[in-house]
Order: sequence, then C-alpha cells, then structure tokens
Amino acid sequence: MDSTQKDERLFLATLLVLTFVTGMIDAASFLAMGHVFTANMTGNIVFLGFALGGASGLSASRSLIALGAALLGGMLARRLHTWRGMRARSQWLVTAWSVEAVLLLGSAFAAWISLTTANASIGICAVIALTALAMGVRNGTMRRLAVPDMTTTVLTLTVAALAFDFSLEREGNQRWRRRVASIVAMFLGACVGTMLLRYSLVVLQASSAALTLLCILTQIFSRES
Repeated sequence: MDSTQKDERLFLATLLVLTFVTGMIDAASFLAMGHVFTANMTGNIVFLGFALGGASGLSASRSLIALGAALLGGMLARRLHTWRGMRARSQWLVTAWSVEAVLLLGSAFAAWISLTTANASIGICAVIALTALAMGVRNGTMRRLAVPDMTTTVLTLTVAALAFDFSLEREGNQRWRRRVASIVAMFLGACVGTMLLRYSLVVLQASSAALTLLCILTQIFSRES
C-alpha cells in the first residue's frame, strides 16, 4: 500500500470519528435539550411539525433555533471554502473543523453556565444554537467535500444504498464496508453519548469537541492532499 492509499484510509477513518461525534451530539440534543436535533435537520423539521401540530413535550422555538443556526452554519461553511478551499484539502478541513471544535467548546461552556444560573432554559437554547451552528458548518463542508457514503451526519441514503446495491458478489457492492462502518459509528456514538449524559451535558459536549480536535490533529500531521 502506497502513502496515498494510507492517507486516504486515514482520512476515511477521520470521517468515521466525526460520524461517531454526530451520534453523541444527537443523543445530547434529543435527550437533554428538549427533544430537538442539532445535527439531523430532517428529524428536526419533523419535530417542528409535531410541535406546531400540538404534540406535547416538544418545543417549536427550540426547533426553530436549531434550524436557523444550522442555516447560518451552512453559510459560514461556504465562506470558509471560498477563503481556504483553493488551498490543499487538509488546510481547508483544518479550518472548518477548528471552527466546529470552538463552537462545540462554546456549547460545553454554555451547558456549564446553564447549570449555575436560575434560568436554565436560556442556557440550553444557547447550547442548541452553538451546537447546530457547528453542525451546520460540518454539513456544508461535507456537502462540498462530497465523499460517497460519508456525509457524517445523516444515514438515510447510506442505508438505502446499502440495501439497493446489496449483492452476494464481491463486485456488486464495493462500498458496503464504508456504509456499514458509518452506520456502526453513529450507533456507537449515540450509545456513548447516552452514557455520558449520566454525568452531564457538559462532559458530552466537551468530549465531542475533543474528538473533533483529534480529527484536526490527524489532518495537520498527515501528508497534505
């Protein structure tokens, strides 16, 4: 295996770590932020519809905060690509993921503030906004990067492709390992995120930021592509 293949495998492993982080963040937003999603906007739009339809236990305002922040994150991703995207891929991704890590650290701080103030609702809304902004940057970046079956945030098309392309012949579904790995990574992230919530939302958000930082360091120290 040459160095280019090794670098590409390392890059795909990094995307799996980010998929794992998404599972953690979905656990945090759904279980600890009032049944919203800050990474999966499809689910969040459905929750908004449920809330406006009168379903109990859901917040239309929090869903709107998440949607608005995600849109802003997508716009920011475009700006970052315009600024850094003409350079090496690694430099662009380091910039985009650094913004994501800083926003996730900010969300951890907001979660900590919410525990020390009388009005915890405002703090949770800040956590939602910062996390959705971070995931909006990620979504925009991954859309531009366009790695097949590695969106890192949604799995609907990945699952569909896995089923549609299923074949007992080895050549019939050449990316099945990548698809299965993405599904498993998000599943494990959701499990780990749920367990971390037993300690606190602060720990979960800080852990998400730390794993994103790990991905950044991988890009910095790998050969530029």
